[in-house]
Amino acid sequence: MSSLTVNPCTDRAVWDSTVKEFGGHPLQLWGWGDLKSAHRWSAERVLVTDASGLVVGACQLLTRTLPGPLGGFVYAPRGPVLARSVQDPDLPAASPAPAEIADAVADYVRGSRKAVAVSIEPDEDAGQFELGSGWRETKTPVLPARTLILDLRLSEDDLIRDMSKKHRQYVRKSGREESLEIRAVTTAAQLDECLDVYRETSERADFGLHEDSYYHDAFSMLGKDAPVWASYVDGKPVAFLFLAKSSRTAFELYGGMNEIGQRLRANYALKWHAICEMKNLGIERYDFGGLINDGVTTFKKGWASHENLLAGSWDRPGPGYAIWTEGLPLVKKAVRTLRRR
Repeated sequence: MSSLTVNPCTDRAVWDSTVKEFGGHPLQLWGWGDLKSAHRWSAERVLVTDASGLVVGACQLLTRTLPGPLGGFVYAPRGPVLARSVQDPDLPAASPAPAEIADAVADYVRGSRKAVAVSIEPDEDAGQFELGSGWRETKTPVLPARTLILDLRLSEDDLIRDMSKKHRQYVRKSGREESLEIRAVTTAAQLDECLDVYRETSERADFGLHEDSYYHDAFSMLGKDAPVWASYVDGKPVAFLFLAKSSRTAFELYGGMNEIGQRLRANYALKWHAICEMKNLGIERYDFGGLINDGVTTFKKGWASHENLLAGSWDRPGPGYAIWTEGLPLVKKAVRTLRRR
């Protein structure tokens, strides 16, 4: 029997300080849970403690209510978060393994509600988060395991040197473009201008968007942990980049550019600006938000000579799991079709 205890955390300050102290992902911050709670999910935050009362893990659980007897789907984006002591492989065997923490969280969910699955996506490298036989790899993950993460502990010269030759040229060329001005987006009105650019990007690249209120909620609910920058020409944004950040990781959420931004290659100077800003804050990792074999992925891959593979998405099945796993792909396909229309 596990010696771990799982209890809800209802104090935002305690929660965010714990996630940041442990080096957790920004999608585990309180503000991200508030955002999802305002848009058809509910959020609960739980702390995992060992027999001595020491907090060894944390997990923000997002629950989506499902029809009829299915109950709900419980999802931990880039969670659970592990204490540094748990992450250190050189610690004594008495320290709880990551799998024990994941099992404790799943057992807590099973004892507190009906759910077709508890789905976790640890922000750990592949092979560093081994799970027991009760877990199954998710058929339709929310976030891709394959991504690109820059090590911001490297010097700027080293980061530039690791780019493709074309990216180095475009970063320098767009950075010298006198018509481009990069500045922080700090008001709702400025964000609205960026969303105009995003709609143009969506139409050109054929992908769906949330309603505007979703992005405004992300901007306000994450606060200083949701920096946004834009490249301006004659006072109007031509490209923008919307991030979420914690103490250790910066994560790309949204971005786009219009025709003027494309012509000036404004996204190169803009992304390099964001990377340098995060580095200057002492953040160690810059996550490009996933690689999914599209045109954007080709652009992302030019920023470094490597790729990263995270632990992936894993489900602890509950009642109705088979129905959920077979039906979900069809539902997602229908939603994408409706958005395009």
